[in-house]
Amino acid sequence: MKELSRAGKLAENYGEVPSLLAGLDETGLRRAGMLLARVDAADVDGARFTVAVAGSSALQPLEAPLTAQLARHGFVPDVRLGGYKQYGMELRDPGSPLFDVEPDLTVCVLDADEVFKHLDTPWTAADVRDALTEHAEHIEALVTAHRADHAGALVLTTLPLPRHWAAQLVDLRSRAELGIAWREFEARLLRLAVEHTGVFVVDMEPLVGVAGPLLDPRLAAYTGVQFADGVLAALAREVGHIARALRGKTSKVLVLDLDNTTWGGVLVEEGPLGITTGEGPVGEAFTAVQKAAKQLASQGPLLAVCSKNDEDKVRIAFRDNPDLTLREDDLVALVANWGAKPDNLRQIAEQLNLGIDSLVFIDDSPSERGLVAANLPQVPVIAVDADEPALHLHRLLADGWFTTQRVTDEDRVRGERYRTERKRMEFRERADSLGDYLAQLGTTVELFVPGEAEVGRIAQITQRTNQFNLTTIRLDVAAVTAALSDPDRAVYGVRCADKFGDHGIVGAVFTSTEADGARRVDNFLLSCRVLARGVEDAVLRTLLAQAKAAGAPALHAAHRPTAKNGAVADFYAKSGFSAVGEPGGGSREFTHDLAELPPPVQHVELKTLTTV
Repeated sequence: MKELSRAGKLAENYGEVPSLLAGLDETGLRRAGMLLARVDAADVDGARFTVAVAGSSALQPLEAPLTAQLARHGFVPDVRLGGYKQYGMELRDPGSPLFDVEPDLTVCVLDADEVFKHLDTPWTAADVRDALTEHAEHIEALVTAHRADHAGALVLTTLPLPRHWAAQLVDLRSRAELGIAWREFEARLLRLAVEHTGVFVVDMEPLVGVAGPLLDPRLAAYTGVQFADGVLAALAREVGHIARALRGKTSKVLVLDLDNTTWGGVLVEEGPLGITTGEGPVGEAFTAVQKAAKQLASQGPLLAVCSKNDEDKVRIAFRDNPDLTLREDDLVALVANWGAKPDNLRQIAEQLNLGIDSLVFIDDSPSERGLVAANLPQVPVIAVDADEPALHLHRLLADGWFTTQRVTDEDRVRGERYRTERKRMEFRERADSLGDYLAQLGTTVELFVPGEAEVGRIAQITQRTNQFNLTTIRLDVAAVTAALSDPDRAVYGVRCADKFGDHGIVGAVFTSTEADGARRVDNFLLSCRVLARGVEDAVLRTLLAQAKAAGAPALHAAHRPTAKNGAVADFYAKSGFSAVGEPGGGSREFTHDLAELPPPVQHVELKTLTTV
C-alpha cells in the first residue's frame, strides 16, 4: 500500500485495498488509514460511505482507524471531522459545514469531562446526578433535531467514567451514589437506540474493557483527546460493522473448521469420543466456542462445517460424543473431506444458494487460512491458534460480522427453514419432472401490507437481497416506515409456504403512483430460496391486475443492473413488459399497457391481499 501511495496509484488500485488490509493488527490498520485518508473519495470508483464525526473532545485520532475499517469492508471512505467541542451546534444545524455532503452515518463521540466541566468545585454526587439529567435532556434534543434533518443513521457513544473523577469523592457511599447515577444516565442513552429508528448507541464500557486504558492523561491534558488509541480503534471497528449492516453486507454463514478449532485434537487420530471438549480448562474453552456459535445461530446466522476429515467420523462425533454442545441438527451444511477448503467453501455457498461473500470462516491452520484468503478474498477469515484455545472465543467475536440493525422473527427460525429446504430438495430429486414437483409442492403466496412488527424484516430484505433485486435500492427501518406512511406509495411484503412448512416473509414490493395515474414498481425483491417456483410470476401478475383494476393507464418498472442481479435482467420482458428506449449501461425502463394480463400461475395459490 505504501508503494501504491508513493506512486500516486492508490486511488486507481483501490479494489486491492480490502485484501491488503486483511489480517493487519490495530497498529497496521491505523497506519494504513493514514495513507487512505489522503485519497480523495471523488477519485475512486466504488461504493462510497460518508461518515460525519462530531464530539465533545478532539477526535482527529479517530480518522485513520475509521478510514481503514471502512476500506477493509469494501467501502470508499469519506470521513469528515467536526469542530472541537462543536457537536451540539453541528447536530442541530443541518447547514453546518460538517454536513456539506449528506452523510450515510453520523458518529457523535461523548466523554465524561463534558459533564464535570459544568460543575462548581466542590461538588457532590447529587450535583453530578443533576448535571447528568440535564445532559441527557440535551442529548435527547440533539437526537430529535438530527433525525428531523438527516436521512442517514446516527451513532452515539456512552460515556465511560474515568477513575480520576470518582476518586475525588473520598467516602465509599458517595462513590456508590455517583456510580448509580452514572449508570442510570448511560442506560438512558442506550434507551435512545430502542426508542428511535436509525439511532444506534455503542456501549463503550465493553470496548474499554478489551482495549483499555480509557485515556492517556498527558494527551487528554495537552491535546484534548479524551480516548486512548486502542479505544478509538475499537470504536472504529464497531462503526465499521454498523456501516456493513446499514448497507446490507451482514454476513450470513459461520463456517467452522473442526479439529483444534471447534474441538480439541485430531478426529481421525483421537476418534469421535477422544476429542477434547466438555469439562476441564481446555475442553471448556472449546465448549465456549460451540456455545457462542449456537447463540449466534439462534438469531439468524447459519452454521456450517468445512473440515479436512472423514465425513462418517464427523457425523459419528456429532451424534455420539456426549460432551459436544453442537449437533449435526444445528448445521445447515456439512462438508468434510480431504479436498481443498476454497472448493469446499464454494460448495457450501452453492448448496445454500448464497454468494460466497456471505460466508465467514474460522480455522486454526495458517496454511488453510492463507489458501482461503488467496483464493476467496471476499470471505472473512478468523484466525485462531491451536495452542491457545482460551482465545478462540474472543477472536471469534472480535469482529461483528453478523451485526444487524434488528433481529426479526424470520432470523430466529432461519436455520430451521434451511434444514427444511433439504427435505424439499430430496422431494424434488424423487419427482419425475420439475412440473410434477411444482404441482405437488403446494405453494401458497400472500401479498400483505406490513405492520410495525414486519417493518424490520422488510428493511432487512432490501439490504440483504442481491440476486432477485430489480433496482437494489437499500432501505433502513426509518425509510420503510416513511414509505408506508406516504399516500402516493405502497409497500407489500410477500409470504410463502408449501407442504413442507412456512418460508415466512421472503420478499418485498415497493410501488408508487405517478402524476398521470400510472403505477410504478420502484423495487421488487425476492429471496433466492423461493425462486423458480412461480412465486415471482404470481406476485407480478397481482400487481398488474391491481393496477388495471385501479384504472391505471400502465405499470412501469425498471431493472438497474449490478454484478449480482444479471439473472433477472429479462424478468420484465418475459412477463409481457415492453422495453423503453435502447439498452444502455444504466437502468433499463419497462412498461406494461395492461391490455392483456399474463395467465395465473396454476401451481401457486395466491391469497387475497391482506393488511396486518
